[in-house]
Amino acid sequence: MHTIIDAAFNRSRVVLLILAFLLIAGSISWINIPKESAPDVAVPIVYVSLNHEGISPDDAERLLVRPMEKELQSVEGLKEMKSTASEGHASLILTFYAGHDIKRALDDVREKVDTAKSELPADTDEPIVQEVNFALFPIITVALSGPVPERALIQIARNLKDRLESIPTVLKADIGGDRERLMEIIVDPVVLETYGVRFDQVIDLIYNNNKLVAAGAVDTGSGRMVIKVPGVVEGLEDVTSLPIKVDGDTVVTLGDVALVRSTFKDPQGFARVGGQPSLTLEISKRIGANIIETIDAVQAIVEEERARWPDTIRVAYLQDQSKQIKTMLSDLTNNVLTAIMLVMIIIVAALGLRSAILVGIAIPGAFLTGILVISALGYTLNMVVLFSLILVVGMLVDGAIVISELAERNRADGMKLRESFMAASKRMSWPVTASTMTTLAVFLPLLFWPGMVGQFMKYLPITVIICLSASLAMALIFIPVLGGSLGGETRPAVHSRDTGKAGQVYRTILAKLLKSPGMVLAVAVAALIGTYIIYGNFGRGVEFFPNVEPEFAQVQLHARGDLSIQEKDALLREVEKRILDMRELKTISSRSFNSVSGTDRAEDVVGVIMLEFIDWEQRRKANEILEEMKQRTSDIAGVMIEFTKAEHGPTQGKPIQIQVASRDQDRLMAAATRIKQIMNKIPGLVGIEDSLPQPGIEWRLQIDREQAARYGADVTTLGQSVQMLTGGIKVTDYRPDDTDDEVDIRVRFPVSERNLERLNHLTISTSRGQIPIGNFVTIVPAHKTGTVTRVDGQRVVIIKSDVEEGLLVDDLVSSIKDRLLKENPDPLISVTFKGEDEEQREAAVFLMTAFGIAIFLMTVILVTQFNSLYQALLVLSAIVFSTAGVLIGLLVTYQPFGIVMVGLGIIALAGIVVNNNIVLIDTYNRIRQDEGLSPVEAALETGSLRLRPVFLTAITTVLGLMPMVLSLNINLIERHVAYGAPSTQWWTQLSSAIAGGLTFATVLTLVLTPCMLVLGERKWVSWSAMFRLLQDATVKKPVLVKRKSEG
Repeated sequence: MHTIIDAAFNRSRVVLLILAFLLIAGSISWINIPKESAPDVAVPIVYVSLNHEGISPDDAERLLVRPMEKELQSVEGLKEMKSTASEGHASLILTFYAGHDIKRALDDVREKVDTAKSELPADTDEPIVQEVNFALFPIITVALSGPVPERALIQIARNLKDRLESIPTVLKADIGGDRERLMEIIVDPVVLETYGVRFDQVIDLIYNNNKLVAAGAVDTGSGRMVIKVPGVVEGLEDVTSLPIKVDGDTVVTLGDVALVRSTFKDPQGFARVGGQPSLTLEISKRIGANIIETIDAVQAIVEEERARWPDTIRVAYLQDQSKQIKTMLSDLTNNVLTAIMLVMIIIVAALGLRSAILVGIAIPGAFLTGILVISALGYTLNMVVLFSLILVVGMLVDGAIVISELAERNRADGMKLRESFMAASKRMSWPVTASTMTTLAVFLPLLFWPGMVGQFMKYLPITVIICLSASLAMALIFIPVLGGSLGGETRPAVHSRDTGKAGQVYRTILAKLLKSPGMVLAVAVAALIGTYIIYGNFGRGVEFFPNVEPEFAQVQLHARGDLSIQEKDALLREVEKRILDMRELKTISSRSFNSVSGTDRAEDVVGVIMLEFIDWEQRRKANEILEEMKQRTSDIAGVMIEFTKAEHGPTQGKPIQIQVASRDQDRLMAAATRIKQIMNKIPGLVGIEDSLPQPGIEWRLQIDREQAARYGADVTTLGQSVQMLTGGIKVTDYRPDDTDDEVDIRVRFPVSERNLERLNHLTISTSRGQIPIGNFVTIVPAHKTGTVTRVDGQRVVIIKSDVEEGLLVDDLVSSIKDRLLKENPDPLISVTFKGEDEEQREAAVFLMTAFGIAIFLMTVILVTQFNSLYQALLVLSAIVFSTAGVLIGLLVTYQPFGIVMVGLGIIALAGIVVNNNIVLIDTYNRIRQDEGLSPVEAALETGSLRLRPVFLTAITTVLGLMPMVLSLNINLIERHVAYGAPSTQWWTQLSSAIAGGLTFATVLTLVLTPCMLVLGERKWVSWSAMFRLLQDATVKKPVLVKRKSEG
């Protein structure tokens, strides 16, 4: 290390050029590095979607899900397979073990799906297999609304989609609410009967006249002629002119017996923005693209196109993810600038302007070097990297402060400027390196965090390790070389061990404490135990992730019964009307739907309203706004309205999720119902929902096959006739000139004929003529089967619940578990807690394991540094004692113990608090070795020497964190101070843990560590003396015996 320092000082101009390059290149990287919300994580999830129009949930389970499960269960690396069967749809979500090659898994799944396709019903659509990637989720939604015809709005949306997808960084723009086009052939049974035309004749006519005939060409030797047989339907006229019956000279065309029109499929839902009909375009960017630049480009094109639209069309931008990134970038910039200002003010007061400038350069130097390396590695500036940079700001200056302070002492002792910095760098090279290595050792195990959370969080240790390594280079090489090159005079020289009045007071107190080191240790242990007891009685408990004031909220409308989509939408409109005039809402977008398949919503949810609030400084808290909404909608009968705030953090869905599984269907339903009843009795649980079948009726046509055979009827003929009452019979499809997609051609009855009464009088064409189906069919009502959920091949029921504001999930989960244990659980029923409880347990187990590995690595480094197990354990004891400060910090700020944020805070704190102890013990050993002082004198001298650097490193870190502790956002550029901003609430737990722990640990470092060093020496002397006495006794005893024998 000394050789490298000598080389750096001998080639100081090269070092300064490299420093200038790092600062300039880092600044350029900061501007140009791609910024995105979610990191590009290979999510080990594959989604398989199966559509079969009109199929019931039971049939979907039997004919779609089971064949797929049978094939897919043998896919390598599969962790869990969750299947859902609903009306007209089935889906499978395959979760693989983290770290499994997702590309290989995707290929394996596609291969198995291709194999299983042969076992699916013939009319099932082509299965869709796709990878789930959070980086491909929509980054912004553009909503178009206004009182214009639906066809015009759809055309505008499609044109805009083409323009947006031409942006290089945009991957796709999906239109939401765009109904599929349809050529509909309406046939009236009475008209057909009048002309003597049967249904099957209409179907056969259309099918046989929409054929591609590749006639080829004729080569006569004297020429080549291409022959074309126009047999493909290209428009409505091609269908209406088809002759269906000829009577003499009279030709009856299809247009005479049926109404042919271009329309859209029946609506399965309605969407509105601000109360007006709307369409949405969900924009996804390419992986690695800059989210801020992409959204700016999207908005620029929308505004450009908007000039060509009717004035009645309104544009709203929903779920803009660049806002959060901009906020975090602003927070990070403000925190760094605030930290630099506070550090420079303190260092100017303590050490002078030169040291303040040097330490002030160390922060952006390490910071920008880290950004440069992160950019060079191909990473993006995502949420986790930003979080890591904010976390590491307080750790970047410790080494620079220690070396600058020692250089000033050397300068005060009469050394030249260059030699003082060189000597300081050499003297502190090993202690600073060891302290940095111990901090790196803390974060190193986090690289191996398993599961999905680990895939996201791996960016945290990578970023911290890069930045801390850069700070080590700054402290040992760049800052000393720069300091030695600045020139100028220091403050008036004083003796290097003159610590001023504060130092004299500290020396006096420490001298008294060193007389009773055992008593000091006992008081420290008592304070530690007392803090744990106080927090256990008065602390706010445990939570998984911080509760942050949201910018968005959601209203879910629950209604039961066989409601039409128009009735569902009317209920949603009623709720929407009650809240439309609230001034604190920036945008209100609502959507009603027939099916919740493919989503994580309860089966009885018929509509959702998405709310975006105005700026937090101009409105009340989200809880108060939602409470007013509850009061406004409380008198709407027949529905349940659920108000939920937007979620933050890695967990998704409701925090409490219970999965009940059994092979016995009856036992499963009974157990799930009982668990839900228990949960309803527990105060604090709100919005309880389940996947139990909803009450409803389905009409079953029971066929007397023997009787049907007498009439020449069969199930296929009956099924086609019934389809005429529902969605119609798909005969074929065609591709018109004005669209890129295929358009279905369907035959169906008029609206007036599509009802249950018509079903009773339906007739079908057989070899014996038109026969009423009532001759061989009995129509009976039956219980409706809802969405079927399966996990790993067996049916399950999932019960979910939210938690009242102010209550902790962990406490309520414990309450549920206690009550379930008292119920004498059925051994044939499996009950598993999912959601936040599962993730909380997994995170807690890993963090404890990582903490243990980190302690071992730190012990190895410390024993290598000091060659003393006692001193290594003494350094590590600071971590244990610092946890008391963490709890005090949480008590003072009235924060709960967050598994993620406080857990990471303690891990970060472990690396910080040992640094001062390492430097202090290293100084103690040097004084004992070089000056030969007694343990008490050496400890007293060490405390006096290290008081200023220990105090400076601690106070600069704590003051740098104070704005986050106090939820302050100090914007030095715009000269604006915000208190309680939602962005600051992310960091309050983390910063409170580090600030509280570091404050407590600093006091212990200055008081307890010197006492423990003296106590260790005394015990060592006592044990050594005892060992020598025993050794002497062992050596002398044989001699005495020998002399007696001789005598």
